[in-house]
Amino acid sequence: MLKYQQIANEIQQDIEKNDLPQGTKLPVLETLMSQYKTSKSTVIKALSLLERKGLVYQVRGSGIFVRRRNRKGYISFSNQGFSDELSGFDISAKVLELDIRKPSAEVAFNLKIDPEDDVYYVKRIRYINGQILCLEESYYNKDIVTYLNNEIATGSIFDYISNALGAKIGFSDMYVHIQKLNEDEALHLGLLVGDPKLFVETIFYLNNGLPFDFSRISYNYEQSQFFFQSTGYSL
Repeated sequence: MLKYQQIANEIQQDIEKNDLPQGTKLPVLETLMSQYKTSKSTVIKALSLLERKGLVYQVRGSGIFVRRRNRKGYISFSNQGFSDELSGFDISAKVLELDIRKPSAEVAFNLKIDPEDDVYYVKRIRYINGQILCLEESYYNKDIVTYLNNEIATGSIFDYISNALGAKIGFSDMYVHIQKLNEDEALHLGLLVGDPKLFVETIFYLNNGLPFDFSRISYNYEQSQFFFQSTGYSL
C-alpha cells in the first residue's frame, strides 16, 4: 500500500471511529503533514482519494470537510464489494459451485483473455443477517487469482485477493439492468419466477488496468437497498 493510500485509510478510520458529522472541518494541510510526517503532495493525494470515495468535500479557500455518510445497510455502487460497508451486519455466503473451466466468449472478452485460458467459476448465495441478499456468479482470471477453495469463497474473496495474494485492486466498470427472475434465480433467491431483480454486471480491474473478475449479481428486491453518490456534475 502506498503512503498516500495508508494516510487516506487512517483519516477515513478517524472519521468513522469518531462518527464525525457532515460539515466537520478536517485539520489544515500543514497539520496533516506534521501528523503523518509526510509531504504536502502526499497529503493532497490522500485527500483527493477520500474526495473520490465521497468521504470529504473541498471548499476552495475554506478547507476540507466531512461529507454525509452512507446510511447503514445500504450498498454503495461506488465501492468494490460490500463486506466493509455492511460490516455492522452478519454477512455470509453459501457456495453452490466452484470449479476451473474454460470461459465463454463473453467472459473471455470481458477478462481480456483467450478462450483456452482457465478461469475460476464461483456461484454463491450471499446473505445479510440470515436473509438472502443476492445470487452471485463470478469468473476469475486464474493467471491472477491462482487459487480458490470453498473456505475462501464463503468469506470475502476480495480480502483474500488483496491480503493473501498481494494483488492491488484498482477500479471497476459496472452495468446495471432491471430484469425479471428466471427459474434458477427465483429458486435460489426464494422468490417467484418473473419477480423483479436488479441485475449488475461488473468487471473488476487491478490498479495496473488488468481485469481479474467478471461478476453477475442478481439482487433480492426484498432485501436490497442501494446508495449512489456523485463527486461532481458535468452539464
